[in-house]
Amino acid sequence: MPVEARRRLIVVSNRGPVGYERDESGTRVAKRGAGGLVTALSSLVSRHDVTWIASALSEDDRALAAGGAFEETARDGSRYRLRFVSHEPGSYELYYNVVANPTLWFVQHGLWNLTQDPGVGLEEAWAAGYEVANRVFAEAVCDELAREPAAAVFFHDYHLYLAPQLVRERLPGAVLAHFTHIPWVGPEEWSVLPEAIVGAIHEGLLASDVVGFHTERWRGAFLETCGSLGLDPGRALVTAHPISVDVREFESLAESPAVLEQERKLVEERSESLVVRVDRTDPSKNVARGLEAFELLLTRRPDLVGRVTMLALLDPSRQAIPEYIAEREAIEAAAARLDSRFPGSLRLRLADDFPQSVAAYKQFDVLLVNAVMDGLNLVAKEAPLVNTRDGVVVLSVNTGAFEELGEWVLAVEPFDVLNQSEALERALELPADERRDRLEGIRAQVREHDLTHWIEAQLADLELATSMHP
Repeated sequence: MPVEARRRLIVVSNRGPVGYERDESGTRVAKRGAGGLVTALSSLVSRHDVTWIASALSEDDRALAAGGAFEETARDGSRYRLRFVSHEPGSYELYYNVVANPTLWFVQHGLWNLTQDPGVGLEEAWAAGYEVANRVFAEAVCDELAREPAAAVFFHDYHLYLAPQLVRERLPGAVLAHFTHIPWVGPEEWSVLPEAIVGAIHEGLLASDVVGFHTERWRGAFLETCGSLGLDPGRALVTAHPISVDVREFESLAESPAVLEQERKLVEERSESLVVRVDRTDPSKNVARGLEAFELLLTRRPDLVGRVTMLALLDPSRQAIPEYIAEREAIEAAAARLDSRFPGSLRLRLADDFPQSVAAYKQFDVLLVNAVMDGLNLVAKEAPLVNTRDGVVVLSVNTGAFEELGEWVLAVEPFDVLNQSEALERALELPADERRDRLEGIRAQVREHDLTHWIEAQLADLELATSMHP
């Protein structure tokens, strides 16, 4: 069925495309939203008539929320409507820092520590935080649908599992899609949570016309868990499409003055070979084991000391959550140990600096992505696209991107440090023609299956689903 060239869309996510703060002069300024989801979805506004609903996270966001939706301009000059929703601080704390992170995030990334009891305080936090926040989002969506009844609603990620059902109850004819950007797990993993919560999550999603995931693996786990709960997908079309990169925008960004300046500095100080990782300090990213693998490589191959360095660019993540604080401490301890044994072999930078990350993408000889689990991992797509050194990607089998890129990467098991060390060694020693072929394979895949391809797939799914339930 043909997809309309341009649609009215309501995009709903916890974090918006921009947030607002004050600069040194006291002037309100917009700052680009952090995270891969925002990066991936931002180009929607150039292709469709978008209203974006997101949480007000700063004082200035909350001040703007009081005035309702307003027009904003994207980096490419496209106009869109932005609507912030305000949450009561205590409720938002329960919603975000108790339920969404770390509970849902940890369970869905295979990180839940079974010595913990997830039931302690969780049901209260669910009722007073997660349910409340989802109702706030649902009410805003219903307001926007009253203004634009023909708009399709795209909910995104693990913060909004209940919202589709809440909207469906009020507006049975609404056109709803939900896309989950993190892994999905099976009945055994979900069983650590109260059954009522697990049921509410799956029922909430099944109220959508389309339920989307990045991979067949995550899609299959969702359907398996629905089956274990006795839930029939019913009206929901459950699909899998890996998200991708806006190729032209990203290639243009790679040649921007900010990136070129960072690249110049990097080239001045780089060694013969450069191993790069770009991540958040999140337990799912497995950074400490990656540092241990590099340390083991230098231990096993002393001839590489001084010739190979690792550049770890890490964005400090969720530092209000104890597990994330502990993860950052573990990373810094592993880094200190590596630096004490092999001085100068590691450059660790803890900052949110996107131009620096893109410069590192251009200069890597080996890219290490050893995540415990990852819904997709856009770094594995972005970096090869702009790399100038026929770099090799070392990729965890538990990333969603592995399902798509597996034939061109070196696979690693995330808990096997020796395996990762050996993969780094092999990557550094691959023949030039094989390095080039692998990189070009990834590039061709990303260019053919770019962000436009992903967006069109979502809309085609929506057309199909709504044609079955007019």
